Amino acid sequence: MDVYEKSLKKHYEWAGKYEIKLRAPLESLDDLALCYTPGVSRACTEIANDKSKSFELTRRHNTVAVVTDGTAVLGLGDIGPEAAMPVMEGKCALFKAFADIDAVPLCIDTKDPDEIVRIVAAVSKSYGGINLEDISAPRCFDIERRLKALCDIPVFHDDQHGTAIVAGAALTNALRVVGKKIADVRIVINGAGSAGIAIAKFFLALGAGDVVCVDKCGVLVGGEEYNNPAHAEISKITNKTKIRGTLADAMRCADVFLGVSAPRIVSKDMIKSMAEAPVVFPLANPVPEITRDEALEAGAAVVGTGASNQPNQINNVLIFPGIFRGALDARARDITDGMKLAAAKALASLVSDSELRADYILPNPLDKRVAETVAAAVAAAAK
Repeated sequence: MDVYEKSLKKHYEWAGKYEIKLRAPLESLDDLALCYTPGVSRACTEIANDKSKSFELTRRHNTVAVVTDGTAVLGLGDIGPEAAMPVMEGKCALFKAFADIDAVPLCIDTKDPDEIVRIVAAVSKSYGGINLEDISAPRCFDIERRLKALCDIPVFHDDQHGTAIVAGAALTNALRVVGKKIADVRIVINGAGSAGIAIAKFFLALGAGDVVCVDKCGVLVGGEEYNNPAHAEISKITNKTKIRGTLADAMRCADVFLGVSAPRIVSKDMIKSMAEAPVVFPLANPVPEITRDEALEAGAAVVGTGASNQPNQINNVLIFPGIFRGALDARARDITDGMKLAAAKALASLVSDSELRADYILPNPLDKRVAETVAAAVAAAAK
């Protein structure tokens, strides 16, 4: 059986990837009186008098809601909230395994951004953080922005920011390998959806010399009119030299290519047209823009992919558990740009100078130092 068949078999066996376990004993009538009525009323009045006590007297301080509407699930697209549940449960399992965070899926049966914002804001008092997941662009930008304004707990769209932070750490170490400074490089990003736009903004925050975004409509250029408001916005701060045309045009003499787009749209000739010692991150899943072997054969100096069975996997699991662990520990009300930059720097630092090489620019996702190191950096930045 391949991994898909094995996974399906396991999902039938598991019948869910997480469960609730008790922290309070319930073996006697005294236990019942302490855990529930009448004793519990004292905890309720404490919180009524000081709402912040909900983080001390309940599990709220360690609980995250993983929220989706099922419109952009993995590479499957709009498959609905029920079909998104296995992915959300998987996300919850990763939260628990890597950061000891209790996470619960919240799969919402509406595509209306106003309704999603209303529902999530209304239930936010039960959680310490909100992880938005697999919500299609450009709706996801507006939903996150509005929820951040309404909620007094961190709201984090992992498809945007988690991907951007991991890619930022990967870029930092890849440039160490090839001996280039981020301020001197030109980066091409293909796929100007939620992840691509967030990565572009994050690379600029890291100090990238220039970032050029490309989508189905071609290279995004400031001053042009776009139906997608997110394209219009990102075009204003990218593509300094006003390159026009196709992806092939943009990649010519570029130092870095990153794809969050479609399979097999980058050729060997396009890699060969890039600058000396190019860095190539084809992240489309399950089939990348160009295979790792093809990119290396065409002259790529460093290649990172989204595949777990290849070196340099650029995977959100390296970031989101630590990001939330740090934010929860600091009881942050938001996950700021400073916290994201601190997370990327911390992740990159886990690859020492002696370990760094073209096929090792990021630590293994199962490395227990990852979540701890990222969490410590995020908490420090939050404070």
